[in-house]
Amino acid sequence: MDLGLTGRTVVVTGASGGIGREIARGFAAEGADVVLTYHHSQAGAERLAKEIGGRSLVAPYDLDDDEAARTLAETVIEWSGRIDVLVNNAVHWGATEPDAGLAFEAVSDERWQKTIRANVEGALQLSRAVVPSMRKRGWGRLVHISSGIAVDGMAGGEYYGAAKAALHGFSRSAAFGLGKDGDILSNVVMPGLTRTETNGAIVEQAGGHYSALAPIGRLLDAAEVAGAVVYLGSAANTGITGQAVKVTGGA
Repeated sequence: MDLGLTGRTVVVTGASGGIGREIARGFAAEGADVVLTYHHSQAGAERLAKEIGGRSLVAPYDLDDDEAARTLAETVIEWSGRIDVLVNNAVHWGATEPDAGLAFEAVSDERWQKTIRANVEGALQLSRAVVPSMRKRGWGRLVHISSGIAVDGMAGGEYYGAAKAALHGFSRSAAFGLGKDGDILSNVVMPGLTRTETNGAIVEQAGGHYSALAPIGRLLDAAEVAGAVVYLGSAANTGITGQAVKVTGGA
């Protein structure tokens, strides 16, 4: 199936590890020019760029930096002249880090506010920065990576879940605002607990619980989640917009 991604420029934030790594690989395999952003692991992003081959750009991006979105968009436009697809995958974990262990009301104001601001404002700022290029061409795809926590809940995930749920509201309304200006679609993907190259300890600890909730009886791996993201971000997707899609093996 031709996904119509050859020569399109795709920005994947948080591409140096986890699900983001497989998303970048998936777009590159379809012939896209991929921008791999990183926060801490420049070396990891550069290794991935070599692995995927084709045309790629490694660029820094920090959700907490108010100027990062504008700088990244300008860098990509200078490099490629266009931005066709944005995958908002970068994340600030905040109070949902595994060792947090605090009741939500005991989390410091600084910490929970930073979790909300980074995850919500970071994604919205970058969306705002790339959309003018999409409107100009009359084509574009936004895919925001959320989490099953946004709808299923999890103790310790109160603020992270709130931030991810905000993306659902933004994407739904953005779909209407963008759709009137061309073939520009906006969707949310909600993974559950997913096997990645970096979360072996968490999978070992909690994987059995989440596998039991899935009709297929197992966790998905990162490449399976990436497949859904790549499709939603492709030209083959002509009618799915304003949706929040669970990719959890049915859990």
